[in-house]
Amino acid sequence: MRISNHIPFLLLALVAVVIAAATFVEDKLGTPFVSSHIYGAWWFRLLWMALAVTGIVQMWRRRLFWRFSVCLLHVAFLIILMGALTTALTSKQGMLHLRQHQPTTEYMLREGRADALPFTIELDTFIIDYYPGTEAHSGYTSRVKIESDQLKVKSDQLKAESENISMNHILQRDGYRLYQQSFDEDLQGSWLMVTYDPWGTGITYVGYLLLALSAILLLLNKRETFCQLLRHPALKRGLTCLLLLFTLHGQAALPVVKVDQADALKREQVVYGDRVVPFNTVAIDFVQKLCGRKSFHGLTAEQVVVSWQLHPESWREVPILRVKAKHRVLMAKLGLQGDYIRVADLYDRDGTYRLQSLYMKEYGSHSAMEKAIQDIDERLGVVMMLERGTLFKPLPKDGSVAPLPDSKVSAELLYNAVPFTKILFMANLTVGFLLFFVMLWQMLKGQATANRLQTGIVRVSFLLLLCAFLFHLFGYALRWYISGTIPLTNGYETMQFVALVTMLLALLLSLFTFYFSLSTFHFSLLILTGGFLISGFTLLVSYLGQMNPRITALMPVLQSPWLSSHVSLIMISYSLFAFITLNAVVALILTARRRQGVESLTVLSRLLLYPAVMCLAVGIFLGAVWANVSWGNYWSWDPKEVWALVTMIVYGIAFHRQSLSWLRRPIPFHLYMIFCFLTVLMTYFGVNYLLGGMHSYGG
Repeated sequence: MRISNHIPFLLLALVAVVIAAATFVEDKLGTPFVSSHIYGAWWFRLLWMALAVTGIVQMWRRRLFWRFSVCLLHVAFLIILMGALTTALTSKQGMLHLRQHQPTTEYMLREGRADALPFTIELDTFIIDYYPGTEAHSGYTSRVKIESDQLKVKSDQLKAESENISMNHILQRDGYRLYQQSFDEDLQGSWLMVTYDPWGTGITYVGYLLLALSAILLLLNKRETFCQLLRHPALKRGLTCLLLLFTLHGQAALPVVKVDQADALKREQVVYGDRVVPFNTVAIDFVQKLCGRKSFHGLTAEQVVVSWQLHPESWREVPILRVKAKHRVLMAKLGLQGDYIRVADLYDRDGTYRLQSLYMKEYGSHSAMEKAIQDIDERLGVVMMLERGTLFKPLPKDGSVAPLPDSKVSAELLYNAVPFTKILFMANLTVGFLLFFVMLWQMLKGQATANRLQTGIVRVSFLLLLCAFLFHLFGYALRWYISGTIPLTNGYETMQFVALVTMLLALLLSLFTFYFSLSTFHFSLLILTGGFLISGFTLLVSYLGQMNPRITALMPVLQSPWLSSHVSLIMISYSLFAFITLNAVVALILTARRRQGVESLTVLSRLLLYPAVMCLAVGIFLGAVWANVSWGNYWSWDPKEVWALVTMIVYGIAFHRQSLSWLRRPIPFHLYMIFCFLTVLMTYFGVNYLLGGMHSYGG
């Protein structure tokens, strides 16, 4: 193989390394630095152009122009690159500040120079919509008047046209697009983002459409690799494989209200967390925030909250604030011991807050001490809100806020009472490990054919996974019904969705093997065990990762129909990548033990790569469309966007077995699959908790 054939892939790998490194540079030196010195630099554009040219040459050498589906896919990527270059060279972007009844004809470019608009725009009124009974914003709307030569009437007088600009509802006029960005505190002014991109966006969208079309054709074309893999004889010979074993105070004389009195308040509706909820939700959130449990020393959450409201001085003396492992150094500095501390322990005798001086010393250090202080301070803040009466508000009696129907109250009480995540991760991991030991025992026996016992184990495992899926689906549907929006808005909810999709994929793959007469004992058990373990560990991470499980109202920008499709497709791709990684680990173990079945696992991984990468690609570009609708820019080099692109690049390289001979060998292929999954982990976890950005889940 001539070295020239490898140049496109070396350039592709270089692009991935450069943009991945740029996210860390941005974290240290800021967005303006990477925008001018990396993403906007001449050498960066030259790198992409070199990649495009060498890619075209490689396509010609491989005669890919005669394979319509493959050719269309690569042409789609080239058109997307052309669109991005056109946007970079011809577009303009800036900010427009409007004050009420002050018409203007210009806006400020991002570079700091003023530019003229082909029309006159004037802010009539600015309106903020609120969630019922709260101060949380549900949307922003700028009502403006537009005057331009295109609106002339027969009398040659300019006629003003009224328009509304709001989140996810843009104004398009004479090639300019205006987006709601921010507003003045006095509500007499509005900030709009202005973009002018006459060619780039259209070209890019054509590339997106061709990409989606080529993906469908690649999956349906019987002459292409995906359909050939479905008929591969290695899948029909069954699998003899091994799964890797994953490793992983009472208070006396305390004033407390009676349990029946507290329980009577469970269904009482209050305004909390930007929405109307039963009091039970407030109480559970409060107690869980303080001590990490839904109850405290045999007292219900309602008893704790009501008693604290009535007797705050007494409850400040109760050791209820749980001391986490990361708090140990802080507690030692304060001279405190034990697993729980009192609110009173955080104040000196003169009422001075003991953490204030410590925080001033640690501010900006990003040290473990600073994070521990912030965590304790946040929980103390919840206590202060309860004592001041600002944690929640009674439902107004004037009818300005509509109460919840009884069905929603009952649904939320049920959701609060059943620990869906805890039950599922414990059950799934337990069953997954048991199935692993069954596979280990069968491998040691060396039995290749399935008997009645093995068939029964597979059937029982399938039914158990089906029950787990339905149980999780019920809890997920409850959360959806309670919030009124699909639960995909934060880290906790997306992890729940990943677990749901993982179990569904395992069930569908099991049915797939049965339909194609591939349902040997070891093959079926591999799929089911993977479903249990991957979903179990996903749920465990969501349970232990301290993500915020509270159901809240959506930010205005998230109230978009693009949200569910964008996030869902990407989460499905992550689940498929997890299955591929599990296959890779199993294949390497089998290779080390000189067992059969590696070829079958390789074929299965190659097969799953197609829907996985296609879902990721389509999900990314749907997100780009959403970003263009909401922010006026279909690509902003946000760290999450960058790492999703890195993930697509590294997995996309795996399709080029004809050009990269090392991918044809099972061991390098599976090692590469494990390496690729590190980019998935970085995209989801690393960006969220290390790099930040507008996609980051903060807690």
